[in-house]
Amino acid sequence: MATILRTWSYQYQWLYDGISRMAALAVGGEARFHQLPLQGLQIHPETKVLDLCCGSGQATKFLVKFSNNVTGLDVSLVSLERARTNVPQASYVEAAAEEMPFPDNQFDVVHTSVALHEMKPSQLQAIINEVYRVLKPGGVFALVDFHKPTNWLFWPGLVLFLQLFETETAWQLLATDLIGLLQESGFRLSHQTLHAGGSLQVVQVAK
Repeated sequence: MATILRTWSYQYQWLYDGISRMAALAVGGEARFHQLPLQGLQIHPETKVLDLCCGSGQATKFLVKFSNNVTGLDVSLVSLERARTNVPQASYVEAAAEEMPFPDNQFDVVHTSVALHEMKPSQLQAIINEVYRVLKPGGVFALVDFHKPTNWLFWPGLVLFLQLFETETAWQLLATDLIGLLQESGFRLSHQTLHAGGSLQVVQVAK
């Protein structure tokens, strides 16, 4: 179970950012971490990009470097207010990821960074279905999130991190066949890589 550190990390952005930067060192730093799910994607200034569960804009600030048409979506108004301050180049929408207020076939790319592990299993499938709906045919869903380590040396660090900062939904994601869920919704796997001893997965699937 998470500790008070989880509550504090969401209450104080400086703490959240510090924890995120420290965790990203496992893959070479914050910049590389946020670039991992975008590798190989053709994102141009006119590309319509949705940063799903954008939080305070940690990944959004990298997406706006490639596209002039980035939308951040989050259910937390506090996070969105921070995102607007941190990354004013994007537009923002307050909504739940499983009930997005967008028409069908709206985006070329949907991106999410370490957010799916926050969702209950029923939410996770609903969100994947919604992502499929709002993507244009041929569009890509790109994500990075936790994965069960393939190198036992990385288990202690992951276990400690999850116990300090996450809830039971993170543990549930480790036991979930995420690729299978994506394929059940109609997605075709384009790319999957594991990093940090297998404790992080980067996935790209196409509609």
